[in-house]
Amino acid sequence: MKLFQPFHLVTLSPWPILCSFSIKIMLIGMINWFHNFNFFLVLLGKFLLILILIQWWRDVVRESMFQGFHSLNVISGIKMSMILFIISEVFFFLSIFWCYLHMYLSPSIEIGSFWPPNNIQTFNPYDIPLLNTIILLSSGITVTWCHYSIINENNNNMILSMFLTIFLGFIFSIFQYLEYQESSFSISDSVYGSVFFMSTGFHGLHVLIGTLFLIVNLFRMIKKNFSSIHHLGFEMAAWYWHFVDVVWLFLYLLVYFLSS
Repeated sequence: MKLFQPFHLVTLSPWPILCSFSIKIMLIGMINWFHNFNFFLVLLGKFLLILILIQWWRDVVRESMFQGFHSLNVISGIKMSMILFIISEVFFFLSIFWCYLHMYLSPSIEIGSFWPPNNIQTFNPYDIPLLNTIILLSSGITVTWCHYSIINENNNNMILSMFLTIFLGFIFSIFQYLEYQESSFSISDSVYGSVFFMSTGFHGLHVLIGTLFLIVNLFRMIKKNFSSIHHLGFEMAAWYWHFVDVVWLFLYLLVYFLSS
């Protein structure tokens, strides 16, 4: 006799193992790229990963929308998992900030006991960094506008605000790329170069991932997958995007403002 339980028992799926194989191909390709300057395997691995994720996410959408497997307890578990994931990301950036503050408060003699080190020409915090701060904070406003539009079932404002958020995310990434092009130092130029490009580079990667997350939600909005009481996918994307905003504020204050 089958007993009722409120949780969703995931059915057999080929996507987890295929996803791990595609990531393995991509990482082996990166090693091949670094050593032999051949990035064919990287592109192959990324292409396979994208195809598999599309199929996997399609199954998740079917489970939640059409099969009704995402009960309140399942939703609660998904929210908790997202919170734990964001906390893990917070500690990742915290380790980078820890390194920065250690060198800022007690610069070692190997770099001349100065911070930033001699011969490092830092960026003007009132130039592109300030503009990017305004852009990212504005995207946080538009994604909140989108949330309220979903709750109020205003489809036009929902799609418009999501499009604006994605557009601002792309603009941020373009400006950061232009900033890297103008940089007078590289990741190998002392600990400052390493910390700068590690922190801003990984944050830029998070912005790109968050932008892709929002693009998926935009397509789901166009297909009317969300309602005022069931829009968990968007909530997860909004949480992630707000996390990216907050991390950038700390990056701006520490890496750009204090170093100027």
